[in-house]
Amino acid sequence: MHRATPAAPEPTVSVVVPVKDDAAALQRCLRALAVQTLPADEIVVVDNGSTDSSAEVATRQGARVVRCDTPGIPAASAAGYDAATGEVMLRLDADGVPDPRWVERMVGACRRDPRVGAWTGGAHFVDGPPALRRPLAAVYLLAYGLVCGTALGHAPLFGSNLALRRSTWLDVRDRVHRDPGLHDDLDLAFHVGERHRIRWLRGTGMGISMRPFGSGRAFLRRIAAGFRTVLVHWPEDFPPVRWVRLGLRRLFHRLGVPAPGARR
Repeated sequence: MHRATPAAPEPTVSVVVPVKDDAAALQRCLRALAVQTLPADEIVVVDNGSTDSSAEVATRQGARVVRCDTPGIPAASAAGYDAATGEVMLRLDADGVPDPRWVERMVGACRRDPRVGAWTGGAHFVDGPPALRRPLAAVYLLAYGLVCGTALGHAPLFGSNLALRRSTWLDVRDRVHRDPGLHDDLDLAFHVGERHRIRWLRGTGMGISMRPFGSGRAFLRRIAAGFRTVLVHWPEDFPPVRWVRLGLRRLFHRLGVPAPGARR
């Protein structure tokens, strides 16, 4: 008689939410997190020098507030990952609106394939012209994936909707940049993808605001930050050089042979 294999326990889960002067949007985000089918073990709100009631809103909603005085999302996100205690850390923006099964889907993906170091998913806009919300989000994410995927040689991470194993973060935390002029998710993808698998997860259910694309100047600033994030990794991660290095590393891994020159 065979005994049934006991199911693996659910990993502990932290949700990291960087915020600066966005109290109303944060309240909506935290309300959406409060009705998840799989509740997070903790919600870490990183207050990046807010002058409004963002910290008070987070405290009233039961979140743990971490103060980060270094300006910029890269530093705030890193402070959140450092403070989080969960085995799986989920990341979204303060203006994100996850559907009720977001945590469940992200954690389920982490459980199904322990070989993957980070998961990321898409999004749709929750404001702006209704007829354009999903098409514009699809075009934006497709362009982001193609451009950043070319620079990386693998799938990028989308900071508004990602899952990161704590063990993966501890492996890369000393390499990530905390420069406010960079995109934290793209920079993180450079370092995570060097030694860990990144996978795209469909149907995660994340709403985001169209506000960052509300003006041509704001959009151009985002493009410029993307270029700076790529260039700061050159020449070591110049695309052909990175592609060959990662390709060889994957080949050696399949053969069970340590890759020469692997980063320690």
